[in-house]
Amino acid sequence: MPSNPELPNDPDTRSPLDVSRLRKVLVDGAGGSAGFYERLDVVEETGSTNADLLAEAASGDRRVLLAEFQSGGRGRHSRAWNGIPGAQVIVSVLLKLPGVALPDLGWLPLLTGIATVDAIHEVTGVPAELKWPNDVLVDGRKLAGILVEVASTAPVPTVVVGVGLNVTLTEDELPVPTATSLMLAGARELDRTRLAEVLLTSFGERIRQWERHGWDPTAAADAYRDRCSTIGRRVRAILPGDTELHGVAVNIDEQGRIVIAPDGDGEPVAVAAGDITHLRPV
Repeated sequence: MPSNPELPNDPDTRSPLDVSRLRKVLVDGAGGSAGFYERLDVVEETGSTNADLLAEAASGDRRVLLAEFQSGGRGRHSRAWNGIPGAQVIVSVLLKLPGVALPDLGWLPLLTGIATVDAIHEVTGVPAELKWPNDVLVDGRKLAGILVEVASTAPVPTVVVGVGLNVTLTEDELPVPTATSLMLAGARELDRTRLAEVLLTSFGERIRQWERHGWDPTAAADAYRDRCSTIGRRVRAILPGDTELHGVAVNIDEQGRIVIAPDGDGEPVAVAAGDITHLRPV
């Protein structure tokens, strides 16, 4: 899609998040929808929204923290993930899940991915896809990342779910050449407040749906498979211990693991954790 490099020079494209509007919709439940969240805050700058909520996990639930700028964010495997002021949606949610079995917490990144992709589609029209387990891609380039961290497992599983979405980053501002932004992908709308509102609404609806299904994580399995570009692709999986597995990703199983049919002979392997790279077809 064509990019529009002039947009970041327009002050409206990097205007502050509208915290009053977000609270009205997401906490107060304006417009006839019940507010899912108990508290929502926006800070000008922080090291990590995930770390901030993890530090307060014992005293909160359904709390949202957004940051205009994040200076010490972390991705999977403690990789650095920082921001550009006013150019991204950086958000974390603190959530208590009293009915969820601990093995099923692995589905949270997948549910978050569904909510993120659906929000991108609805607001911007950008054809984003999921790369297992927690990356959002467009044309093979990373648009958003998801990090779920467990704060505690007793007496109630408590987690922090973080999302970082690139909105108006220019090519020069991208952290790596394999990243992209909504602006570079030709988004029809770049309103960060609208994006945060729809993303958090979608996430809340996914959690409510999960609860209505008795916390059965497979209730969202088909929705994830429909949005996941990893399924059907040749992949390389770097597994714990730096062993490699090459093959075709054929499914997501009931535990949210990616199932890979190895090249050559061998039974399919369910991978719970590992770095996945999409490969070109043989």
